[in-house]
Amino acid sequence: MTDEEAIALAIAEAKAAGARGEVPVGAVVVSAEGEVLARDGNRILERRDPTAHAEMLALRAAAEKLSNERLLGTTLYVSLEPCAMCAGAISLSRVSRLVFAAEDPKGGAVLRGPRFFEQPTCHHRPQVGRAGDPAEAGEVLKAFFRARRG
Repeated sequence: MTDEEAIALAIAEAKAAGARGEVPVGAVVVSAEGEVLARDGNRILERRDPTAHAEMLALRAAAEKLSNERLLGTTLYVSLEPCAMCAGAISLSRVSRLVFAAEDPKGGAVLRGPRFFEQPTCHHRPQVGRAGDPAEAGEVLKAFFRARRG
């Protein structure tokens, strides 16, 4: 599976989350062999859980599928730059690569804000890359919030 194919799955999960009334962010965990281990979108409102971000749900499901909390060799694809909480979980789960489409100027913690993986206290630093069309991923979010504001 290519980075472009996997990020397209993450964006599809983001759109599905938006259709459920959740902030549209999607995530997909792919093994080194190209197998999709887990995929999900935000479910914060549905689960009444502030930690039910797409990345957290996908990481948990992948760890359960592999029966291992260490996701060595995997790539996490996300429609939007992860926040600090998710960056921490990515580090602790030992994801090998993180690939995302759109930057998050407000809540992002990889290229912006705390730049989590650059901190000396960070336990594990995944390789970080970009894929997909950032404008498309950003438009999913913009359209969601435009509709909310009426």
